[in-house]
Amino acid sequence: MMRILVTGGAGFIGSNLAKRLLKDGHDVVVLDNFFSGDFRNLVGFGGDVVSGGCTQPPHGRFDVIFHEASITDTTVTDQLQMMSNNVEGFRHVLNWAGQWQAQVIWASSAAVYGNGTAPNRMIDTPQPLNVYGYSKLAMEHLAQRWGKETGLPITGLRYFNVYGPGEGHKGKFASMIYQLAQQMKAGKNPRVFKAGEQKRDFVCVEDIVELNLLALHARHTGVFNGGSGQAGTFNEVIAGLNKALGKNLEPEYFENPYSFFQNHTQADISQTRDVLGYQPRFSLAAGIAYYHASGLL
Repeated sequence: MMRILVTGGAGFIGSNLAKRLLKDGHDVVVLDNFFSGDFRNLVGFGGDVVSGGCTQPPHGRFDVIFHEASITDTTVTDQLQMMSNNVEGFRHVLNWAGQWQAQVIWASSAAVYGNGTAPNRMIDTPQPLNVYGYSKLAMEHLAQRWGKETGLPITGLRYFNVYGPGEGHKGKFASMIYQLAQQMKAGKNPRVFKAGEQKRDFVCVEDIVELNLLALHARHTGVFNGGSGQAGTFNEVIAGLNKALGKNLEPEYFENPYSFFQNHTQADISQTRDVLGYQPRFSLAAGIAYYHASGLL
């Protein structure tokens, strides 16, 4: 049993991870300022919950920190706000980890790739296109320096398009799978940009939780892709939702109003598989079926 801190533990991925760690027998403490997290994600979580941001550490020491706290709204354009919250908040967390001699596993993002050519490989040059993506890249550089200076294991995971139970509170920032499902449940035709053939690496949150656990046990310093390794189109998402929801709704296509749009994201997970032993369990269709069975889609 380890004493584990999960920052951002009331959020989508953090809450799923905290519950799993507690189930596995660890002493788990959640730290969250509830700015974007939601208490409903922690109903049924029996561990301690500390309300606050990443400036003041919870009482005591921890063996491991899972750092999931972040501004995840990619439309935030206030550069100082984004960098202060994400990068400086991470710096505080790393200072705690150094004092505690704790292992760190933390959430980076596929946003560091920008609109690079898929599949997105770890050797690709990062090309973030917004301050959110840049903040994650700056965190990767900070983590690399900290790991060299302390010799402690620190693992970053570049999350792709994560979906699954616990994301409903994110509203318009929830996955396309969730958003399209809500339209279809209301009897509306699902609306997507023409012609629905845009591709995303949709990865089930259950696979992301397993990836975090693999990183915990591997204690390997580095950054790894966290995706399914496959790319599914929006049309395939709609087909999977029609099947899961018992609907037969045709997509409604409209022009993309944005000058920038990622047409294809896909994680190259070969390094993640070889080093951490990661093997995603859920295909897109199976993940949608699992999500629907949870009652939260």
